[in-house]
Amino acid sequence: MLGWLWALIVGGIIGWIAGMIVGRDIPGGVIGNIIAGFIGGWLGNMLLGSWGPELGGFYLIQAIIGAVILVFVVSLVMRSMRRTR
Repeated sequence: MLGWLWALIVGGIIGWIAGMIVGRDIPGGVIGNIIAGFIGGWLGNMLLGSWGPELGGFYLIQAIIGAVILVFVVSLVMRSMRRTR
């Protein structure tokens, strides 16, 4: 139980850091940051492998890079959706 709580906190921080790097907020606030952190961690691990510092089940460098990619792509999609309306 405590492991999941720790993973949620770390995932949220990773999503928040990615939003700060890209300069855009992820939709959904805290929940969106947690989701971006989890998906970014998975994406970064798939692209870059498992190496480097680990915290809360996330390889930090890969997770941040993956979350930055995710936030950037989501922001592009959201911007294009606003233009078509």
